[in-house]
Amino acid sequence: MAACGSLSAARAAPWLWRWAACAGLRGPRPWRGYAGRAAQSLPTFGFLLDIDGVLVRGHRVIPAALDAFRRLLNAQGQLRVPVVFVTNAGNILQDSKAQELSALLGFKVEPDQVILSHSPMKLFSQYHGKRMLVSGQGPLVQNARALGFEHVVTVDELRAAFPVLDMVDLQRRPKTTPLPRNDFPAIEGVLLLGEPVRWETSLQLIMDVLLSNGNPGTGVATAPYPHLPVLASNMDLLWMAEAKMPRFGHGTFLLCLETIYQKVTGRELRYEGLMGKPSILTYQYAEDLIRQQAERRGWVAPIKKLYAVGDNPMSDVYGANLFHRYLQRTQHDRAKELGAGEPWQQRRSAAQSCASILVCTGVYSPAAPGPTAPAQGGDAPPFHGHRDFSFSPGLTEASHVVNDVDEAVRLVFHREGWAS
Repeated sequence: MAACGSLSAARAAPWLWRWAACAGLRGPRPWRGYAGRAAQSLPTFGFLLDIDGVLVRGHRVIPAALDAFRRLLNAQGQLRVPVVFVTNAGNILQDSKAQELSALLGFKVEPDQVILSHSPMKLFSQYHGKRMLVSGQGPLVQNARALGFEHVVTVDELRAAFPVLDMVDLQRRPKTTPLPRNDFPAIEGVLLLGEPVRWETSLQLIMDVLLSNGNPGTGVATAPYPHLPVLASNMDLLWMAEAKMPRFGHGTFLLCLETIYQKVTGRELRYEGLMGKPSILTYQYAEDLIRQQAERRGWVAPIKKLYAVGDNPMSDVYGANLFHRYLQRTQHDRAKELGAGEPWQQRRSAAQSCASILVCTGVYSPAAPGPTAPAQGGDAPPFHGHRDFSFSPGLTEASHVVNDVDEAVRLVFHREGWAS
């Protein structure tokens, strides 16, 4: 994907999510309500669309999504405005996700219109040559290599090399004690691409790698700290499928790993990068794809407004509002006062705003208490965001709340003075 062209190779990328983690700032939020404008022949706005809970529920397309794309497509079946699909899913190939969306929505979705939770890992080139343990499911090795990682080891491969490490499942324990190995190259980092299937195995072996400094077949008297670099994507604690209640997401797995590491070592598990919504890096990556898409279509007017449509207040709304604040601040003082430092040499963003639009077809339910509503007994409501992103109630408040994605598209077209 050519999206990396205008973004710095990722020495600066960790700063972006760390800025997000401490950005409990108060400031202007995107517009509210309707405001019609004169019709434009060229789009100056684009859509960032979540997938699960907005366009689909499990393998079933939400009917409003089909209505929305009838508005978004012209008579030739081409998009009238730039659209990218930003999902926190990651256990699938980018090409496969594009094909899946094409079949569900009834028009050709290109792979470079799809951003998976781990897509921005392409920017972390300083780790691409290292030997990395990769956790998740699905086409793990293909995904890791597509991101640029040249030497990857799966949890299953590590378990096969050191079978005595995996002891929870009695049926999988080795029947005899294998000979110790000293020919297994050291692991140099950890990639967490999505929730694995056997959590107990992945948690155990990842801990073994971190505690042994990448040599799980040996014993270490004192756990090294700082530990090996860890890159993770998809911080969603919960997500919505066909079930009536939300399901555990990769954020729940990360919470387990962080808690175990803290309990065992007394120290905090640290990340060199956290990707996926609500990371600012993910939204910058999405904006760059929007820009490239507009250029390919010959739309010369800069895309100044982004509309992010999602169903999860703690990832979609929080991330869009956080990116909006970032855009507002950088228009005045750029990145210097935000601590970006010299490595961050991104092109000046054309986007001036990012409005969050929350739909009621997924995780969010208007009947449920919101993040700022008092819990039963007067206790503070639970914070479902990641540990490294401080809770700011204003960031979870959407610019607009609508029933579904079709209503979201109609809202935006009305605001921009476009016929729907």
